[in-house]
Amino acid sequence: MANYTGLPAPSPEQGLNRYMQEIRKFPFLEPEEEYMLAKRWVEDEDTDAAHQLVTSHLRLAAKIAMGYRGYGLPVAEVISEANVGLMQAVKKFDPEKGFRLATYAMWWIRASIQEYVLRSWSMVKLGTTSGQKKLFFNLRKAKNRIGALEEGDLRPENVARIANDLNVTEKEVISMNRRMSGGDASLNAVVSADGEGATQWQDWLEDEDADQAGDYEAKDELETRRELLAEAMEVLNDREKDILVQRRLQDKPITLEELSGQYDVSRERIRQIEVRAFEKLQERMRALADEKGLLESA
Repeated sequence: MANYTGLPAPSPEQGLNRYMQEIRKFPFLEPEEEYMLAKRWVEDEDTDAAHQLVTSHLRLAAKIAMGYRGYGLPVAEVISEANVGLMQAVKKFDPEKGFRLATYAMWWIRASIQEYVLRSWSMVKLGTTSGQKKLFFNLRKAKNRIGALEEGDLRPENVARIANDLNVTEKEVISMNRRMSGGDASLNAVVSADGEGATQWQDWLEDEDADQAGDYEAKDELETRRELLAEAMEVLNDREKDILVQRRLQDKPITLEELSGQYDVSRERIRQIEVRAFEKLQERMRALADEKGLLESA
């Protein structure tokens, strides 16, 4: 995708408030307008259309980015990473699958931010396993849930419980807890103090409105499901595909009455086609998942 030099860029010099004011100038898109712009990008590589798709979703990227303020990273850089994810989403977006861009883009935005978080914290390297990433994003929450708030090493019974809850080894729990309690970037460092006590970096870590680790894993699973869905749809003829998309894969499904008018058949006939198409799609998706060794997660 083209390098969007015309996009507003968050920076410490500019100030976050000014950036937020700038991106509010870009209007939200109506579903049909979004669809036509996406078609222009997919079919003609119209960069003006792609630019409109990106700018209309900058507020979404900024909103998601603000949920990661607690990691002690520059907010302007987190928003920039969110925008990178947004541009990747626009690049890969297929308007024919029936999803709105916002629904699709949120996974790319979060994944981009999370990779930036993991790159930036020296305690978690790029080679970290998915289980360790989950541990990084959820250790403090897990400790709070079982009341394991002690400083230093965790008690053996708490290590065992956390390891079981997060599906990692006890050794990984001990190692990550030690890293997050001190070392090269201590989360126990005091960043402010007032009459009610000191605030530590770790107090800002958890975003109560989002499960970062869950989102990270869900994004991968969602992409796999979408790829399977797109491939499986090929088993349907054009009429079956159109009816199924309009009835089950849109934010606002069309009624049987409307479709019966479009195809000049009875509502019952449309219902029969829809049910049969869905059965064929499910059967094909199961077969593809089995072929790819994904049957358990598909």
